[in-house]
Amino acid sequence: MKVKILVATHKQYRFPKNEIYIPIQVGSILHQNDFGYLGDDSGESISHKNDSFSELSALYWAWKNEYFKESDFCGLVHYRRYFEGTESFGKFRILSEGDIMHYMSQYDVVVPRKRKYYIETVRSHYDHAHYKKDLDTLEEVLREYFPEYMPAFIAVMDQKSLYLYNMFVMKSKYYDDYCLWLFTILFEVEKRVDISAYDRYQKRIFGFLGERLFNVWLLHHKLKVKEIKVKNIEGENLILKAVNMLKRKYIK
Repeated sequence: MKVKILVATHKQYRFPKNEIYIPIQVGSILHQNDFGYLGDDSGESISHKNDSFSELSALYWAWKNEYFKESDFCGLVHYRRYFEGTESFGKFRILSEGDIMHYMSQYDVVVPRKRKYYIETVRSHYDHAHYKKDLDTLEEVLREYFPEYMPAFIAVMDQKSLYLYNMFVMKSKYYDDYCLWLFTILFEVEKRVDISAYDRYQKRIFGFLGERLFNVWLLHHKLKVKEIKVKNIEGENLILKAVNMLKRKYIK
């Protein structure tokens, strides 16, 4: 059983020694520094769109260049975010190959534990944190191209929790179908929105929308999901995140 998990990074960093984790430099075509990692700019790629697609440029590269073709299980994590598991990585413990085999014998997909918003829905959170018109455009495209997904979309928008980060480990048999669906939608949305005046954060629009779409796809297909805590090896200020969410909701 073969496992490959891409670790999206935009800088030189330390990575797990386990060979199932493969660093991939995202947006590599946009930067002069070559860190000696796998790059997302060979073959067919959207490396030049990394500023707006974030880690999804790695996802697209792997899909179009059949990187996971010989793998039974595939995944994507971040240079500072990993699924919690039993394998030692510095002072942390992250998902091991054995952990993956165990979970994949019972589930279809491993995802991050849901982020709970408590005081607002997924839709209202997006409206306050980003641009409402972009989510409206996404809904418009989904309704036109994949109307059968609308019940799942509406259900996700009405939830008060969400799987974030575009992180997962899944059975590879699902990967191609997911990417075809995801990028069909995002490329059409890209044609309809103007992000030229967006700041650096808001320009990551397609990464943000991709997070929401991943939740829709999972719900629509009724896949068996295993939620696992994500460890940020640089630490994370959850209090600051909560304060910023309240500011966006009540001050924006």
